[in-house]
Amino acid sequence: MGRLDGKVAVITGATSGIGLRTAEVFVAEGAKIVIAGRRLPEGEALAKQLGANCIFRQTDVTVEAQMQALIALAVDKFGRIDCLFNNAGGPAQTGGIEGLEVERFDAAMATLVRSVMLGMKHAAPYMKKQGSGSIINNGSIAGRLAGFSSSVVYGAAKAAVIHLTKCVAMELGESNVRVNSISPGAIATGIFGKALGLATSAAEKTPAVMREVYKTAQPIPRAGIPDDIAHAAVFLASDESSFINGHDLVIDGAITGGRNWSQQQQGYVALRKAFDQGA
Repeated sequence: MGRLDGKVAVITGATSGIGLRTAEVFVAEGAKIVIAGRRLPEGEALAKQLGANCIFRQTDVTVEAQMQALIALAVDKFGRIDCLFNNAGGPAQTGGIEGLEVERFDAAMATLVRSVMLGMKHAAPYMKKQGSGSIINNGSIAGRLAGFSSSVVYGAAKAAVIHLTKCVAMELGESNVRVNSISPGAIATGIFGKALGLATSAAEKTPAVMREVYKTAQPIPRAGIPDDIAHAAVFLASDESSFINGHDLVIDGAITGGRNWSQQQQGYVALRKAFDQGA
């Protein structure tokens, strides 16, 4: 405990899943935080739970004025901003390229990419003036390799986030402000249910199902959980990572590492049987 003592952080998308757990862990590690989300009751309840070191502001992360006000709130209330976790996101339209609707494409890009740009844009002046800061953007393995999302739009958006992170890291690093991204793998949250069309309330009940579905998807024999991302965010927000900049930290249990060893071996067994039959 205490790895974030004295630090002030802003966390978007904090009313559920990864953002909610990150808020809890940041406060436990000593940070003062401003959390944002669209759902007022859930945000206010979390702020009440976390106490005086947490403030909630209802925010549409796609609207520049609201993002600017969110960042300013942290500075007004706590005197500085040491970390911004651009975590807010959501599912995008599924299906092939021919069926994509322009309006839904634009809406997804606004939520997934524009929000990240806006957060960085308005945190940068404060952090540069301080001469320090850590910006963390939520990427995805779907932004690194095709085929890891039900939505090509989501994958393209996350690829943009990862590359935007690197571009801004090269600029802000010269002011001692670090910019990194985290790319989760199969993390058991409600986003999968939302992507398949479930209402928010129903989707938030699906993580237990996802833990079962993804427990054998990667070499580590369990699905990822929000704690995995939250603790990585603590590391990137802390002074322990002071020389890490422009990096995309993949947290996926090695699902993108290649073919699982057991599956590969089973394939060899089947191949040997085929050879024997052919002989």
